[in-house]
Amino acid sequence: MSAYQVIRNYVEVLKPGASLLLTFIGVCAAVIAGDGQPPLDKLLLTTVTILVASAGANGLTNYLDREVDAKMQRTRHRALPSKRIYPPEKVLPLTVGLTVTGLALAWFLQPAYRLCFIADVVGTAAAIVWRKKATCVFPQGMLAGCAPVLIGWLAITPTFGWELGLLCALIAVWLPLHVWSVMIANREDYINAGLTFFPMSREVREAVKALLFLSLVLAAAATSLYFIGGFALLFLIVASLLSVIMVYATSRLVITSTSQNAWRLYKLSAYPYLGVIFLTMCMDIWLR
Repeated sequence: MSAYQVIRNYVEVLKPGASLLLTFIGVCAAVIAGDGQPPLDKLLLTTVTILVASAGANGLTNYLDREVDAKMQRTRHRALPSKRIYPPEKVLPLTVGLTVTGLALAWFLQPAYRLCFIADVVGTAAAIVWRKKATCVFPQGMLAGCAPVLIGWLAITPTFGWELGLLCALIAVWLPLHVWSVMIANREDYINAGLTFFPMSREVREAVKALLFLSLVLAAAATSLYFIGGFALLFLIVASLLSVIMVYATSRLVITSTSQNAWRLYKLSAYPYLGVIFLTMCMDIWLR
């Protein structure tokens, strides 16, 4: 392989799409905590910390999931299960190095109480335990998903409050909606790989009802942010529109129970929903 292909394989292991999304919402949390004007040097360090920590944690999960990924049609062509990187231990210096660097940066990011460091430790530990052996959402997935938001917020404002709680609640509800929809879309693939936890443990028509419930809770969390966070009309309009779209998508899935609609919900719940709603919060603050 050329040097470019080698580099591309190692970058792929770090899940750049997921790492960038986590970094984005963490940076947005920092902007919200700083009322739209966080210190530029602190914001830059926060961005680097979350990006490095997320890439390291995602790389470790890819390494730990490699054997299960090799059994699934959807994931068997990834760099590790396809043996484009072999032996797989070759990625450990990079992934462990990034993880340790992220922890070191988090240690200095908020030196008073080391809250960012604690959030990074908990998030990293949660991301790498019980990989695809039990439900990967409760509780470890939620803890890992909230870590970037906690790091971003606490780096600027080392205090807890209702607004931060609702931001974490938004992630905690969004995550199972996002993860379970892709599992339902590829149900047989997961079952053939030996994964039988929820939602594979239930019939599709029963499992998708949980997604509809989650989409309603997600809408409630977004609406609550408008009142608790003191956002303006822009956020309420966008949050309401996104909520209607998500509820419609899950309702359609409940009616049809098709893998195609489950996949559409999965794609919709990623960047279009999470990215837009966090961006809107920042825009709302900047346009006041």
